[in-house]
Amino acid sequence: MTKVAIIGTGPCGLSMLRSFEQAEKKGEKIPQIVCFEKQEDWGGLWNYNWRTGSDQYGDPVPNSMYRYLWSNGPKECLEFADYSFDEHFGKPIPSFPPREVLYDYIIGRVKKGNLKNKVRFNTTVMAVTYNGKNFEVTSHDKKNDKFSKDAFDYIVVSTGHFSVPFIPEYPGMKSFPGRILHSHDFRDAEEFRGKNVIVLGSSYSAEDVALQCNKYGAKSVTIGYRNNPMGFKWPNGMKEVHYLDRLEGNKAIFKDGHKQEADAIILCSGYLHHFPFLSEDLKLKTRNRLYPPKLYKGVVWENNHKLLYLGMQDQFHTFNMFDCQAWYARDVIMGKIKIPNNSEIKKRYK
Repeated sequence: MTKVAIIGTGPCGLSMLRSFEQAEKKGEKIPQIVCFEKQEDWGGLWNYNWRTGSDQYGDPVPNSMYRYLWSNGPKECLEFADYSFDEHFGKPIPSFPPREVLYDYIIGRVKKGNLKNKVRFNTTVMAVTYNGKNFEVTSHDKKNDKFSKDAFDYIVVSTGHFSVPFIPEYPGMKSFPGRILHSHDFRDAEEFRGKNVIVLGSSYSAEDVALQCNKYGAKSVTIGYRNNPMGFKWPNGMKEVHYLDRLEGNKAIFKDGHKQEADAIILCSGYLHHFPFLSEDLKLKTRNRLYPPKLYKGVVWENNHKLLYLGMQDQFHTFNMFDCQAWYARDVIMGKIKIPNNSEIKKRYK
């Protein structure tokens, strides 16, 4: 029987599990599936954790979710095609739900069946290699401190790319007397009440973190943009200036000459595509973009068609895209879709 390893049970991994479940319900014979999840529960980033830094086993905390996050896109653009919000909640709900509501919806679609039996929780994938015939996966059961090696015919990488922060360095950081953190470790704006806060970035996280700090009573919030300002009409106590040049003591000096006293600096500087468990010949190397390189149809690794990546693109209509990719990956694995050879793939790109 074909064996498939799914690495990660965030929304992408859950879509992959759902796709196989739907095929099985139609009477199709599905492969043997093993899911690896390094957290103690599924949900990926939506599985909120108060921890930052390291977990109880010494591993980096992958979770970037903060306590009072609300959806920045309407739920109508996120809704699963086979499981509506109305079906889940039994009534209409507002278009912009908070974190807990979205998490409940995401998990609601998969928790009714026996999919959890396919997941090895608290298990970190340490290494994935390919020997020309199949993949060897080395994993670590953190709870019982046991290592295992398993062979698989297909690998689905669904670890996401919003868990390893990109942390830039600026002159003066080493001697800055206040707090410096990445938004990955931001959990609650309460700690910044009465403080002068610098937020570096100009995308979704920068906007939301800056506004939350303002709402929770920060003395001032200064947003430093690199290329283009967000350009909103900010509330009193907030402003946008050109990007940070350096720190001098507790003063932030910006490239447009603006100076601002600072108690805390929050880096909303994005994340890295980071796959330390994959051997070099299997590893996707890209920045956040709409079409990452070497992925046929945005999913199939061109150098090895038995390796599939989900959710590696810059993301807008996220859950729908994950489902489309998962159903496509499933049909590749089950032999319903034939992948052309690499020379044909290159011709299609020209």
